[in-house]
Amino acid sequence: MNLQELNPSVKAITLIVGVFLLAFVFDPITPLLFSLGIITITFLFGHVSFKRWALYFIPFFIIAFGFFWTTLVFSDSSNHSGRLIEAGFLTFPLEGFQVAVSLALRVLGFALLSLLFILTTNKTDFLLSLMQQLKLSPKIAYGVLAGYRFLPLMLTELKTIRMAHRIRGVHRGRGISGRVRELKRYVIPLLASAIRKAERTAVAMESKGFTGSRQRTFYRTMNVSYKDWVFLGMVLALYGISVYASVSWGYFEWYNGQL
Repeated sequence: MNLQELNPSVKAITLIVGVFLLAFVFDPITPLLFSLGIITITFLFGHVSFKRWALYFIPFFIIAFGFFWTTLVFSDSSNHSGRLIEAGFLTFPLEGFQVAVSLALRVLGFALLSLLFILTTNKTDFLLSLMQQLKLSPKIAYGVLAGYRFLPLMLTELKTIRMAHRIRGVHRGRGISGRVRELKRYVIPLLASAIRKAERTAVAMESKGFTGSRQRTFYRTMNVSYKDWVFLGMVLALYGISVYASVSWGYFEWYNGQL
């Protein structure tokens, strides 16, 4: 099974279900096992570059560590069973430590599900699937796709404007005020260029018969196959195994407003 070949809409629904299921538990074992399973699925069936995955994962790891540290430091130490954890000159109640670990692992679990979808899904295929399987309006879908395609063009346009200013002797501003004045010089040319590109795109779509009607045919059709249901079953089975292991080891706990 190749994750890139799955139907994007079914994949998205599967991962959203995983997020909701993970949100109802609040013990350290369930999200830990579930996250390890998602990492295994990503690299085993997704053919994802580890370097690229790590570059996306590091910011989420930093955010999760921030949640862990703030929850640990500001946890209520008045309501604990007396069991403490010593880390150097710091002492924390065991219950607060477990809550902090659970929160951080849940954040990482959500991030890993998002990375699986982002790194194994083609954006164009996703929008086509939304129109064909989930009946999204073509006006919205093609509008989002056109806007997404415009982003690299806007960056190229910005570089061109900067080079043109430099040739004419307009140097880059120094300090915050200088950068603000520099950005003001770029706003009007970028806005004019965006308007021209949007108008040309609208004329081209209208000339090709695009009316935004839902009753339309597609050159590329997105189908739902048995592999999509296998992926859904795999994620649900992974969640079930994680919960079962957590219950067996005596760590399982539903989310009940802990923090």
